[in-house]
Amino acid sequence: MEQAFQVDLRGVVDLLSRHLYSSPRVYLRELLQNAVDAITARGTSVPSGGKVRIETGAGGLLVHDDGIGLTEEEVHRLLATIGRSSKRDELGFARHDFLGQFGIGLLSGFLVADEIEVVTRSARENAPAHEDSPARQDSPPGAVRWTGFADGRYRVEPAERDEPGTTVSLRARTGSAELLSAEIVQELARSYGSLLPISLTVDGVPITGDGPPWQAAHADPARRRRALDAYCRELYGFDPYDVIDLDVPEAGLTGVAFVLPQPVAPTARGSHRVYLKKMLLAESVEGLLPEWAFFVRCVVDAGELRPTASREALYEDELLESTRQALGESLRQWLVRLAETDPVRLRGFLRLHQLGVKAMALQDDDMLRIVDRWLEFETSSGPMTLAEFRRRHSDVRYVPSVEEFRRLSAVAGAQGIGLVNGGYVHDTEIIERLTAIDPDAAPRRLDPAELTTHLGVLDPAAELALRPFLAAAQKAVERLGCEVVVRDFDPPSLPALYITSRAAQHQAEMSEAKDMADDLWADVLGALNGAVQTDRPQLVLNHRNPLARRVTSLTEEGLVELAVQGLYGQALLFGQHPLRPADTAALNRSFLGLLEWAMHDPGGPTPEVGETSDPGESP
Repeated sequence: MEQAFQVDLRGVVDLLSRHLYSSPRVYLRELLQNAVDAITARGTSVPSGGKVRIETGAGGLLVHDDGIGLTEEEVHRLLATIGRSSKRDELGFARHDFLGQFGIGLLSGFLVADEIEVVTRSARENAPAHEDSPARQDSPPGAVRWTGFADGRYRVEPAERDEPGTTVSLRARTGSAELLSAEIVQELARSYGSLLPISLTVDGVPITGDGPPWQAAHADPARRRRALDAYCRELYGFDPYDVIDLDVPEAGLTGVAFVLPQPVAPTARGSHRVYLKKMLLAESVEGLLPEWAFFVRCVVDAGELRPTASREALYEDELLESTRQALGESLRQWLVRLAETDPVRLRGFLRLHQLGVKAMALQDDDMLRIVDRWLEFETSSGPMTLAEFRRRHSDVRYVPSVEEFRRLSAVAGAQGIGLVNGGYVHDTEIIERLTAIDPDAAPRRLDPAELTTHLGVLDPAAELALRPFLAAAQKAVERLGCEVVVRDFDPPSLPALYITSRAAQHQAEMSEAKDMADDLWADVLGALNGAVQTDRPQLVLNHRNPLARRVTSLTEEGLVELAVQGLYGQALLFGQHPLRPADTAALNRSFLGLLEWAMHDPGGPTPEVGETSDPGESP
């Protein structure tokens, strides 16, 4: 035997308040939505274009509308049915024209009240039935009162009402009186309904105005801009850097995007104020714009986008995706126009929001041209645009990390090698994409080992004279896996440079992994590492530096060892290379040994180098 489900209305209301709606404050939005839909359903026969009057007082709330109203048969069928999403279709009207589409709006009144009273009179009494609707000729005349209770009961009885329309009455339940107070109701009505194309009042105070501010007529563009700036201050509390008009006909969307006047983190959640058919959906809607467009805050009204069941977010579908792309294109076109008409303003924008533009440049060639021409990058020749850098240097070399750039830029610049810092967010990808707009760019990552080919070589006589020193110096750093060479290069203030190629870095990582692995993996890694051609890092002593020249003139083997290990440690620190335990031990040993040499009695015995810790041991 089939039986109907039993519905616990209190449980349904609890479900709405805890899981569907974010706050009980939405009750007024739902009541406004029903009233506006009723006026829409009545169409051109509504006097004065439609009115909604809200009255507060004595712990209760009245919402009057002059919409289409309901017959008694419709009251039984529609108001007493929970969750039927086709109520408005049953009235014979296209769903597209209405704000609400979920058939649960009236239930929201139970979020703040235990009893809801609806007095309604239909404007369709005795009218010919719609072709898709049941006949209505037998509907009884006059008004109807429907009273619903939070425990699931309801009753229907005759009522008095002279004109078509509906009045919804709420009386606050314990603890909800504040939400029905005049101050809160006026605030909520202004927030949700200020753009509605009807007359809306709260206790006689007008709420609606002249519609969306971005559609208002102004004497000239300057006055319009001042008005929109004031609107932005009212909504968001800042003066926008610029205002961008938005228009997506496919979604029936119009609005404005306010460009933030201060930097914002790319991870900041971009939330926007969204209206659907002039009714506020939510003040913090996410997902309206592409992720890279974090530098704007939008206010839009859309006629075609779909809300979720809670009416507090947008439903993710193909239309929303195409709208998102169209809005992103509007922002992109604004940047292109700014580059063509106001370069100074564009530079100011890029200083604030370069990360968003960089993100666009990864996919869009026009944005890449803007970045190439206007955005400054850190280079070995100072801050400059990539376009200017290519005019100065025939080869575009870059390094992918900030640390590597700081390590190599001074030396590379002194040797005439142009170097770009690709270590900041998106910079390496942008540099590698330059060929999309300039086929001759040919950017290439700099291998630090290439620098040695640009450093000056000593004359043969000097090289021959330094052989004893180089033998002693090599012995000092042999256990550190490093090769010592002497070159002549700028800047002369730099005594030593530690250069390691990518291959050498790979070998060092393999060796470190081998040392940390168990026997089986150590053998495997050892075999792999042994198959790679030996490529050792180099400690390059600068013969142009006075201190380095004095070190190369030392003859005491112990002192040479300490001095070379000191230069080795200084080169590692200068280049911001990571220090291994052996490197730390060598640096510590050289410092203590040199300090002992500096303080020993010239007439006493020569300090013994071996008295300090071994380079391979931790200090």
